[in-house]
Amino acid sequence: MSVENLKFLMIGVLVFGFSSEKILGYLNVRNPVPNVPQTLENHLDRKKLEETKAYQLENFRLNFFEQGLGFLLTLIFILQGWFGDIDTWISSFGYGPLVSTLLFFGLVIGLSSIPNIPFDWYQTFVIEEKYGFNKMTVRTFILDKLKGFALGALVGGALMLVFFWLILRMGSDFWWQFWLIAAGFMVLANLFYTSWILPLFNKLTPLENGELREKILQYARSVDFPLDNVFVMDGSKRSAKANAFFSGMGKRKKVVLYDTLIEQHSTDELVAVLAHEVGHFKKKHIVWGMVISVLQTGLMLFLLGGFIFSENISLALGGNSWSVGLNFIGFSLLISPISTVLGLVMNWLSRKNEFEADEYAKLTFDGKPLAEALKTLSVKTLSNINPHPWYVFVNYSHPPLLERLEKLES
Repeated sequence: MSVENLKFLMIGVLVFGFSSEKILGYLNVRNPVPNVPQTLENHLDRKKLEETKAYQLENFRLNFFEQGLGFLLTLIFILQGWFGDIDTWISSFGYGPLVSTLLFFGLVIGLSSIPNIPFDWYQTFVIEEKYGFNKMTVRTFILDKLKGFALGALVGGALMLVFFWLILRMGSDFWWQFWLIAAGFMVLANLFYTSWILPLFNKLTPLENGELREKILQYARSVDFPLDNVFVMDGSKRSAKANAFFSGMGKRKKVVLYDTLIEQHSTDELVAVLAHEVGHFKKKHIVWGMVISVLQTGLMLFLLGGFIFSENISLALGGNSWSVGLNFIGFSLLISPISTVLGLVMNWLSRKNEFEADEYAKLTFDGKPLAEALKTLSVKTLSNINPHPWYVFVNYSHPPLLERLEKLES
């Protein structure tokens, strides 16, 4: 394909991706406010539904402006050849292809991250504050950003160094070699996330002895689920929203409950939430999710192997000759339709897994307290109970609330 055609193909993919995403988002926020469902009559009223719609609309508008700015900047960079100009400028320093590529990506990532900071600030201290969710201080906000940038530079920089070194030294064989490294990293990240990464941002403390801990351990024993590590996370340090998650495998598996979750729910509801998480483990969703993610990574690296050595991609982005950095950006743009399709499949599978985990909790504990927990979570976080079906199909990793309640309460 010619240089000009490649350039216009990148622009076409970029425009289609942005516009289709925003059209779906608009359909979702413009979906009418429903009547209060009978199953939620004791949890919300019409006023709460209208508040939820207002919250969703404010987030959509902010997201539109944030992503719209990113879209316009990317479009201008492609049209003006500025990606190529940056690459040429950095190459003129004479550091060699590996160091030059790392500097190129460091600069591009840094430039693309800076405009997002004001939007994150507004999201946290205006929208989340307005609706009573924000608990974060300015100091915590700044520290989170600094820690995130430092962690990204350290871990991301190390992976990029290996990745680009393999491309430059191993040629077309790079993809399967880095695939092995990436797979190992993904497994280690899953195993040690709560031990190494999470403590940089949040404090984890063992769940104290008492009725809740005893009932959790009793349930775990009843379903032959060895569990010693139940932790409470200080989620209230940042938000009033509640959550729970399961992390790790084997002896390193941990259940983490937000302190806000414990405050907002009864003991039976919390055990039901745990039963749902155990369901994911028992149904092997975590293992299969890891396997699928590794295979998906391998597929994307294999496809990258067919693009990364094309000089025309670099020229289409304004470069003077072949460049690893320019070709990686070009690949990211051109491959986005395939990424979207893979995302649809992963979201469908995730929704299926959520239904299965709900059913497991219903069979091994009780569906009613889990349904009550989901109602409380949804209402307190102002979740949309009437999302547009197409928006759900494309974006939702969890089934809509009313669909889950229908199965749990039947």
